[in-house]
Amino acid sequence: MSILPAHFSGVSVVTKANVYFGGGVVSHTVLFPGDVKKTLGIIRPGTYHFNTGAPERMEIIAGACRVVVDGETALHDHSAGATFDVPGKGGFTIEVSSGLCEYICSFLD
Repeated sequence: MSILPAHFSGVSVVTKANVYFGGGVVSHTVLFPGDVKKTLGIIRPGTYHFNTGAPERMEIIAGACRVVVDGETALHDHSAGATFDVPGKGGFTIEVSSGLCEYICSFLD
């Protein structure tokens, strides 16, 4: 279990939202010093598949989801405070059964 930040200081935020799956998943890009980029978002109930370019770390900050990383067969439950990593040039399927799942996505490249 990780200690998730409650806020970020000294950053810039891209105001245009990243909208996926007809609004099922919405995020905003946060730019940190040193060319570090993260996204903060919400996932509405549904099942969604994402492909990755760079390796990613997903941190669940509220709600719950079930995830299977491409190439694996096990479905993992994640709730607030949990993290999971996704390899670059891979992908994952994420399912939210109810409510909203809030996350931070860190690009690890």
